[in-house]
Amino acid sequence: MPAGARATKKSQKQEGAHYTPSGLAEFVARQLVPLCSVQHPEVLDPAVGDGELLLAIGKALDRACSLHGFDLDATAVGHALARVEAELPRIESDIRPQDFLEIALEHRADSLFSKPGIYDVVIANPPYVRTQVMGAERSQQLAQQFDLSGRVDLSFAFIEGIANVLKDGGIAGIIVSNRFMTTRAGAKVRERILSQFEVLHVWDFGDTKLFEAAVLPVVLLLRKKHSAQTANSRFTSIYTTPAAPVHQARDVFEALANGSGTVAVGGTTFLVQHGHLNHGNEINGTWRIATSSGDAWLDTVLKHTFCTFGDVGKIRVGVKTTADKVFVKSDWTVLSAEMQPESEVLRPLITHHAARRFRALPADRQILYTHEDRDGKKAAIDLAKHPRAARYLEDHRPTLEARTYVTESGRQWFEIWVPQNPALWPVPKLVFPDISERPTFWMSLDGEIINGDCYWLAAHDHSSSDLLWLALAVANSCFIESYYDHAFNNKLYSGRRRFMTQYVEKFPLPSPDLPLSREIISLARQIYDLTPGDEADALTQRIDGLVNSAFGLPEKVSG
Repeated sequence: MPAGARATKKSQKQEGAHYTPSGLAEFVARQLVPLCSVQHPEVLDPAVGDGELLLAIGKALDRACSLHGFDLDATAVGHALARVEAELPRIESDIRPQDFLEIALEHRADSLFSKPGIYDVVIANPPYVRTQVMGAERSQQLAQQFDLSGRVDLSFAFIEGIANVLKDGGIAGIIVSNRFMTTRAGAKVRERILSQFEVLHVWDFGDTKLFEAAVLPVVLLLRKKHSAQTANSRFTSIYTTPAAPVHQARDVFEALANGSGTVAVGGTTFLVQHGHLNHGNEINGTWRIATSSGDAWLDTVLKHTFCTFGDVGKIRVGVKTTADKVFVKSDWTVLSAEMQPESEVLRPLITHHAARRFRALPADRQILYTHEDRDGKKAAIDLAKHPRAARYLEDHRPTLEARTYVTESGRQWFEIWVPQNPALWPVPKLVFPDISERPTFWMSLDGEIINGDCYWLAAHDHSSSDLLWLALAVANSCFIESYYDHAFNNKLYSGRRRFMTQYVEKFPLPSPDLPLSREIISLARQIYDLTPGDEADALTQRIDGLVNSAFGLPEKVSG
């Protein structure tokens, strides 16, 4: 490939241009070919890039076909066309520098002059560009045009567009980020996929690092619906595992052919699972792999579930100042005496840097917290009562006023953008970071303010903290790792898990009245007092067995 043919790292981030590795392109093509019964199929790649996918499907098909491609990058189009003409000289090809989404709009069923689908096969790796990169205006435009909602990813619009241009019964192999399967932002696209397509097979390639970028890809094998018939959707996943390998394979694609189990590929061991797609009772429900053993495990847990974390209290994100250089410091005493804010408005701030199981490290910074609880309502502090804080903030007024969105929302220029509810800071809180390799939850008992890189939960009922202590123990147990993997099956690179609100709020709790639960609660309090220390670590291992037993599972086996 000529130098410069592929996108630069900067343009990849801006345009979502992560070109398809040849091995993955060939894998997708191999899945599509047996499903294509058309004698001379019209094949489309709507974001053709360097042409790798068209080459793969053109070589895999054992018959004549017509290859079509679109891309906004004219240089990429020229390169893709040259490759196809050189390597597949006898196959018709039409690759153009054109916006596929504009073409797809002409084929929408709700369009006044709608055109029917014209392609038999679509093979695609749409660009992954999220709202914050596209910009709000473009995102809203796509949402309106393609009947989407929430945080729109450009790939979501491509999936809609593919449904528009496919003939009834046409097939598609689409490579996208696996985020849509489990996030709230992906709910609408999950609904649209299930309403417009038969999902034939889902391959979650997890942390196999098929792409240079930090993308966890999933391959969707779809057939455009032409009747009410629904496919029995198969689901395959492959993720790294610390377990010992049982099989060997040359690459991840060969590993998928060995059945379920652990497979060594080079120096990495992967866990391969084969099952079917489960999205709960809702058409927009999260997608996960369901296996007979996994479903039996979850059924046992459900029978022993009293409530969920979401029932205990609302999960909130921490504060977001949008001007940390002004509001947050590790040492306020370096300022002159007249500029040091009063102690009552300087509060300890807990960030993910202080994360530790059961009990966080001491807060190493303070936040100038410009809000208070006034007659049961959140209010900005009265600067007249805090003259030193007022002088300090006034000195930084240009920086703070530059946050025009604060004043445009009817608030005062010195306010924190997301202050949360000041009345809840003094109450006990369960706190955890967004991403961690193992569950890391701790109890906040000293009124610390939680930073925006962490989430926190305060109980609806402030009269008793027992459920919070029970939740703390369950959240830090080996059980919750197994529950996460069974219920959500979504990891990042290096085995890290993302503890998003929609996951954690579904974490189960056994009845707090069980003798086992009373013991767990007592141990959690003891661990908090003893952390850090060997005795605390020993008690943590004891909790693992008790939590399993409380959910009806073998004490020493978590799933």
